[in-house]
Amino acid sequence: MVTEETKDGRGEQRDAEVVSRFVERFAAQLVDAGMTRMPARVFAALLSSERGVMSSAELGEQLQVSPAAVSGAIRYLAQVDMVTREREPGSRRERYRVHSDQWYEALTSRNSVLKRWEGTLREGVEQLGADTAPGRRLNETMAFFQFLEDEIVVVMDRWRTHRLERFGH
Repeated sequence: MVTEETKDGRGEQRDAEVVSRFVERFAAQLVDAGMTRMPARVFAALLSSERGVMSSAELGEQLQVSPAAVSGAIRYLAQVDMVTREREPGSRRERYRVHSDQWYEALTSRNSVLKRWEGTLREGVEQLGADTAPGRRLNETMAFFQFLEDEIVVVMDRWRTHRLERFGH
């Protein structure tokens, strides 16, 4: 476990042990919500890092895990739009960034998933019959996903306005 103190953005000391406890606590909550453990830990580490960007080596050192564990976690987090990959300037090494709008990106990327599910459910209703018990269940599930899709759009518009008013970006 990394225990040396680091400077935060205000020039004050941050105890790496305090950061580590936060990372593990938040990661455990993400795991309870359904995320796998290593991506949860990597995401929490990036989110709580000073610049919101870390290399694989930095993540591995902080979390005390192998480069392969970091790589697999980053692959998952990039697929669900929670982190992005970028090259370190003047280097072939990659670093990984969590953006302030990571929740927005993760939620809005779900819209494409919901649309795919709706399409499959629609086919199921047609194939099984809308007036059958399974057809009615599939139809209700499809209607729920359509409702979620519409509500996500409204909520995200409200969030953008709120974010601009509160944080100025």
